[in-house]
Amino acid sequence: MTVVGYGAGTDSTAMLVGLWQRSVPVDLILFADPGGEQPHTYAYLEIMGRWLAEHGMPPITRVWYTTRAGRRLTLEDECLRSGSLPSIAYGHKKCSLKHKAFPQEKFCRHDPRCRAVWAGGGRVIKFIGYDAGEPERRERVRERDEADSKYQKGYPLMEWGWDRDRCIQAIQEAGLPLPGKSSCFFCPSMKRREIRTLYHKYPELLGRALAMEDRARPNLVTIKGLGRNWAWRDFLEHDEGQLAFPQVFPEDNLPCSCGGCIT
Repeated sequence: MTVVGYGAGTDSTAMLVGLWQRSVPVDLILFADPGGEQPHTYAYLEIMGRWLAEHGMPPITRVWYTTRAGRRLTLEDECLRSGSLPSIAYGHKKCSLKHKAFPQEKFCRHDPRCRAVWAGGGRVIKFIGYDAGEPERRERVRERDEADSKYQKGYPLMEWGWDRDRCIQAIQEAGLPLPGKSSCFFCPSMKRREIRTLYHKYPELLGRALAMEDRARPNLVTIKGLGRNWAWRDFLEHDEGQLAFPQVFPEDNLPCSCGGCIT
């Protein structure tokens, strides 16, 4: 039983291309959707889905975090409700674990094929797209991988010696467009040039990101905003002049992004 954790970025797309080229069996392709990916990523899932179907590979299965009541909870909704920012802003990776890793693990726990492997004392093979130019990422998780009794982690791009340039080449040779960077539109790891792109290309999404930051700022102690030691709003007001996005305050009773509840 082989599972691919697909992030819809350059590395994981190249990994799928390479697995197909080498006729490596793939049983399940999972994309964990936190609900805040940028439009180009969602559009690319459709493009990649068609390519996979044309090449006899399984479809992309989308998974996401749900509450105990079975209701979907996006990362944006969670932050708006709690008046906080994604945990990476505070130096943690809980947002990635909760909205990326956990939904995939939960899906596999209920997948009969995975359950059959575990019942027989085996390990499910999970392919992860770390390219050969980032060996430190592999080393950080090596001990944890070796202790994992449920999954045998595979890093095909590293085995093939594919760095980022080789990944780009493989995608283009497969007749696919490049996917662009996969990240939430409110990710604290975004660079200033990426925030400017959001300002000009996706102003509605930027407005939602600023609403999240405005709502959290009264509760911030160790950081100033989505930029950690600086706030996105302050940066944009200095960089772009007068903003068309009014400031949001906690008492504004802001509706969450699902449109169905009030936070």
